[in-house]
Parts: sequence; C-alpha cells; structure tokens
Amino acid sequence: MRRAISDTKAFPWLLLLPALALVFAVVIYPTLSGIDLSFRQMRLNRMDLGQGYVGLRHYIALWDDPIFWIAAQNTLLWVVGTVILELAFGMIIAVALDYELPGFRFMSVVILLPWFLPLVVAGNLWALMLDSRLGIINAALQGLGVIEGYKAWFADPNWALPAAIMVETWHGFPFFGLLLLAGLKGIPTELYEAAAVDGARFWHRFIHIQLPGLRIIIVATVVLRAISLMNSPELLLILTGGGPGRSTQVLSLYAFHKAYREFNFGYAGALSVVMFVILMTCSWLYVRYSNALKAD
Repeated sequence: MRRAISDTKAFPWLLLLPALALVFAVVIYPTLSGIDLSFRQMRLNRMDLGQGYVGLRHYIALWDDPIFWIAAQNTLLWVVGTVILELAFGMIIAVALDYELPGFRFMSVVILLPWFLPLVVAGNLWALMLDSRLGIINAALQGLGVIEGYKAWFADPNWALPAAIMVETWHGFPFFGLLLLAGLKGIPTELYEAAAVDGARFWHRFIHIQLPGLRIIIVATVVLRAISLMNSPELLLILTGGGPGRSTQVLSLYAFHKAYREFNFGYAGALSVVMFVILMTCSWLYVRYSNALKAD
C-alpha cells in the first residue's frame, strides 16, 4: 500500500522549507555576503583597484588604525553608559507604575511618548533644546545658576558624548520601562502578601521578589538594547556627526563614514564583522555569567 507523504520522514522538512528559505534569504545570505565583502577590495571611487580578495588586509589595517581604537573606546562608553541609565530609569518607572495609583494608567501611556517619536525628530528636537544660543536647557541652567553662560554642549569634546547619552537615555528608557512593567505584572501577588505578613519593607520586597522575578527580562532587554545601540549611529549622526574631533565617533558611525563617504565598502565590511564578533561574544558572556537562563 502506498504511504501518504505526510507519513514520511521528509514531511516535516517540507513544512519547514518556506520558513528556512526566508531565513536564508533575509538572515544567512546577507550575513555571509557581508563577511565575504570584508575580505574583498571594494572601493566604488577606485574601481581600477578591482574587486578581488585581499585576505586579511582590512583587518590588519584596522589593528593599526588609531581612529578604530578611539571609536571602540567611545562605543564602550556609549553602549554601557546608555544601557545602565536606561535600565535604571526604566526600573524606577516600572516599579512606580506597578502600584496602580490613581492617574498612573494615564502616566504609563505618557512615558511611552519618547519611544514613539522617530529618532530623527527626537534628535533634532534635543539639538534645538541644547543649542548654545537659543536652547531652553541653557536658559534654564543659567537661570538656576548651574552654568555661568550658554554652553555649546555638542561642540565641547568633554561634553558631546555625555550629552548624546542623555538624549539617547530620554528616548530609550521607555523600552525598559514597558517590558519591566510587564514582567512585574507577571509576579504572583501571593509573594507580596507573604512578604507583607513577614513585615518586609519596600527595599526588601524589591531585592528579594521583584529583581529575581525580572532576571530573565533584564537580561533579554539589556542584550537587545546593547545590540540596537551598537548598530544604530543615527542619533550621533544627527547631533554631532562623530565630532568634535573624534569625541563621539563610534564603530557603527565609523563604518557608515567608510562606506558612504569614502565608498570603501571592504573596510566597512571588516568593521561590521568586528562589531558582529564583539556583540556575539559580549552577549554570550553576559547571558552565561548572569545565570539568568538557568533553572533555580
């Protein structure tokens, strides 16, 4: 008797074939193509150089490139500083909104407004607010006596990156707040009731109930946000363009400049591969040593 195709071992693979084809076309092929590009000579303004393989030439050049090391240091400050601040503000907002006091439902919508704003709009909005001549932030700080005169925040190498981190924190902390609030809502109320019976205060409840309950969510949000920050130079491109000097030059912005200003796509590909390896390694180490994915 002839067997139906659904009874064969190949049938599950046939069902998965469309999804596998989509993953290959959207994820695997572009990734492999980018890695291949990093080993090629690809300069659109110097087509006479050809498009052949140059081996590790781009990676060796990266090692001797002082701008690469400056960008790597700035990237570390940019990603770590922003993630820590966004996580802290997001946690504060999530814990506050979890109390469901009158008016907090409306506030839970209001705090999402920065996240809804397009990054281009948010960047230009803050560029105007921090303007050295017309900015309302300068006017407020001068009125309070914090600063003596109007300050060009994005023209000062010592303040350009901290100012950009502040703007990115304002734009991104609702991402943490929303997901952490959802995690808090999933914590059983029985744990809070038992803690109240034992006389636990707010701080003890936060340390022993809420933080352990949010452990997996914190790991996931930190990894996703770090990946987003490392791969997205839009805000820095709007606010500073990598300057003044190299004070806000990060790896993603440096790769953008190499690709679309110098048209050196091979070198930009090598930068992208290095960023990919750094992200994968740091994410793996963070998840591994946080023990967040291990069963209690």
